Amino acid sequence: MERYPTWPNLASMMFDLAAKWPRKPLLRAYRDGGWQGTSWSEFGRMTASCARHLRAAGVSAGDRVVICAENRPDYPIAEVALMAIRAVPVPTYTTNTVDDHAHILRDSGARAAIVSSGALADRMRQGGEKAGGLDLLLEMGSPEWTAMLADTAAMGDIAAEAALIPPTAMACIIYTSGTGGAPKGVMLPHRCIMSNCRGAFELVRPLKLKDEIYLSYLPLSHSYEHTVGNFFFTSIGSEIVYSRGVEHLAADLQAVRPTILTAVPRVLEVIRGRVLAQVARQPAWKQRLFQLALEIGDKRQDGARLTLCEKLLDPVLDRLVRSKIQARFGGRLVAAVSGGARLEPEVGRFFLSLGLLLLQGYGQTEAGPVISATPPEEVRIETVGPPLQGVELKLAEDGEVLVRGDLVMDGYWGRPEDTAATIQDGWLHTGDIGTLDERGNLRITDRKKDMIVLSGGENVAPAKIEGMLMAEPEIAQAVVAGDGRSGLGALLVPAEGHDDVSVALAISRTNHRLSVTERIRRHAVVAPFTVENGLLTPTQKIRRMLVIRANPEAMAKLHG
Repeated sequence: MERYPTWPNLASMMFDLAAKWPRKPLLRAYRDGGWQGTSWSEFGRMTASCARHLRAAGVSAGDRVVICAENRPDYPIAEVALMAIRAVPVPTYTTNTVDDHAHILRDSGARAAIVSSGALADRMRQGGEKAGGLDLLLEMGSPEWTAMLADTAAMGDIAAEAALIPPTAMACIIYTSGTGGAPKGVMLPHRCIMSNCRGAFELVRPLKLKDEIYLSYLPLSHSYEHTVGNFFFTSIGSEIVYSRGVEHLAADLQAVRPTILTAVPRVLEVIRGRVLAQVARQPAWKQRLFQLALEIGDKRQDGARLTLCEKLLDPVLDRLVRSKIQARFGGRLVAAVSGGARLEPEVGRFFLSLGLLLLQGYGQTEAGPVISATPPEEVRIETVGPPLQGVELKLAEDGEVLVRGDLVMDGYWGRPEDTAATIQDGWLHTGDIGTLDERGNLRITDRKKDMIVLSGGENVAPAKIEGMLMAEPEIAQAVVAGDGRSGLGALLVPAEGHDDVSVALAISRTNHRLSVTERIRRHAVVAPFTVENGLLTPTQKIRRMLVIRANPEAMAKLHG
């Protein structure tokens, strides 16, 4: 692979590539009963057309414009068109409530929005009414929208205009997930996301990627998918295929057969749980073959020497066991990247032992979002790897991870005090606690604000314990509590088909691997945490404090 090209901004990058690869496939989505593609030249033409019409509709440089849509070709068309005329896209989730929309519209000062359906338009309109009104509301797929993309003129005028936008200009405002309070608008300049793209390019260089098929299913409104699926993989010539949604992910993996995939840990945990449940129903000899595949894979990960018998058996296990696991992902996967939340090492080792190259990334919206990732040539899945090229990283005295470089945000929109507290002397204070190993690999231990202080003064990191609990097949979701108490308790959601008794057994197994201070003393079974009840973010992160507040009776049981 050659050096990563230098572009002044994201819009210029997209137009430049449209000129370079006119016939190359760029986007694919399921419409009218089949998968339909969009080439780079079609993208460039429609994006330029959209930019002209948005300007004619009154959108000016600096205007914030909310985008609320599922992953579809219209999404990057709308966003790049806005960037090209120096307007500021504000991506939001399709799961947002009316109040969520009202907060973002009011906070960002946006007076325009682009949505993907009538139902989303109704919710956005109601949010707009609460926030002071909308001047423009466009619906993708409507006759008005179709007309906005219909110009047949070449993209040259808009592309030339976009080329003049400096790297320091604001590319977008992405709101935090709100796990720690009201979402804040993160101002991301073009240099920030371009820095992520350059660093990611160097990270995957050993894989020699070319003409990959990338399946995009995480929401494009999330900073992780926004950078990776909207810009990085497009920039290296991958075709982006939009999944029909998480509920169709298993079928889409088989239909699309991607070569590259990103995944949040929860998806990997679910797949692992289903595999283990299926294996448990197999004859004893098949269970033994599966166990041997894991054991030999573990030895390989640890660099241990295989016996002659293991060397002879290994290719047989590839055909009989590992190939079936890889087939669940479509059978062509070169690599998968886990991000967005902490991946329990046991879950990561499971997939690596079964032949899936699984990398783990770490970051946050305020950093574009990618800060570090495990390199494919040396995967240490218990870490999140070294920082990307161009990223400075150090640990504060209390272990907080500090980051500096082009990837750092400009600040929080309209929140100068929060910005000053988060960025000090150019260093982004991530709020995450971590350690560095002898090779410079970062290990995240917990969120600074989530640390539990027991009545005896002991500090306990709940994320580690929660991850271990959720790695047990009997437990779907977990929140550990105990601040100011003598010991820890856990609010648990059993996995499908399991009850309180099997959950108790899973806790016992987990406790054997924990220190005395970290062990779960009491537990309570609670209702599932979902996006709909507000206890889960759209990217499957658990809102810990909201879960605790939403379950007063269960908390009373924990505290006895």
